[in-house]
Amino acid sequence: MSARTRPIRWGMIGCGDVTERKSGPAYRLADGSELAGVFTRRPAQAEDYARRHGVPRIFQTADALIHDPDIDAVYIATPPSSHASYALTTAAAGKPCCVEKPMALSEAEANQMKSAFDAAGQPLFVAYYRRCLPRFETIRHWLEAGRIGNVRQIHWALTRPVDPLNIRENRPWRVTPGEAPGGYFDDLAGHGLDLFDHWLGPIRSVEGRTANLAGQHPVPDTFSACWQHENGVTGTGFWNFAGFDRTDRLDIMGDKGRITTAVFEDEPVRLETANGVESHDIAHPDPVQLPHVEAMIRHLKGGAPHPSLAASALRTARVCDRILAGDRAGK
Repeated sequence: MSARTRPIRWGMIGCGDVTERKSGPAYRLADGSELAGVFTRRPAQAEDYARRHGVPRIFQTADALIHDPDIDAVYIATPPSSHASYALTTAAAGKPCCVEKPMALSEAEANQMKSAFDAAGQPLFVAYYRRCLPRFETIRHWLEAGRIGNVRQIHWALTRPVDPLNIRENRPWRVTPGEAPGGYFDDLAGHGLDLFDHWLGPIRSVEGRTANLAGQHPVPDTFSACWQHENGVTGTGFWNFAGFDRTDRLDIMGDKGRITTAVFEDEPVRLETANGVESHDIAHPDPVQLPHVEAMIRHLKGGAPHPSLAASALRTARVCDRILAGDRAGK
């Protein structure tokens, strides 16, 4: 069987929540893809995951998985503090890699990862999978077709109440400074900022402010930012993870119309122009990362380049770093 016809055999490092429904099944279900092995630091968890998901091999170490000749590519699904280490080992082994978002703990780490894969001549994919989802591709096509004319401004508002599971001893990685210095901003805001890069081009300047107003955990819970894309479009956003309710609204304003939707919530995409209003309910696939994995398989087999590679994810890491830098941002 030739390399073009043989399935890509993925080894997965980590088997936490994201791998249960969003990602892990996609690596099994995508045509030309196979989830061939798994490693996590808790052997019982790896055994349980492999049994329930039909993964044929369990590895005792990440190094063994990465260097195994029957593993063609590596998917890193661990918290962010270990992304760089596992990715650099994968690059040194000369294998393609997909890393969960955020790409790394900082722009500096992300840049190191990108440089390593450039030197190895292998792709580094980043799981900003919204770039591949039909709902958000509809918006990209509307923008490219000029349905709202010249884009002038984009605004995103995201609020969530305090999650009691994050308080005291039961804190997940998302509110642990060593894993997510920006708290839930690190986990969630990048998805939207990365989409805006995809739709409108790179962000050239950004300023941000952060605060820990609720004091429920040791990382910030409130954020605001303003930015400008290279094409001149301006953007604003605020993210509050200690708010009254759960809201998610994205507005893209042009000189001939407006697009409204949400980044996370299950909302229609709505196009308003002088000709009236279009509203489309576009369901996400199940599993939600399936189009992202399918796009990686096409890339690895010589097809169209994947839309979320290290270069674009590095730009998102840079923007997030500058927002979290607060008063120093943009200087």
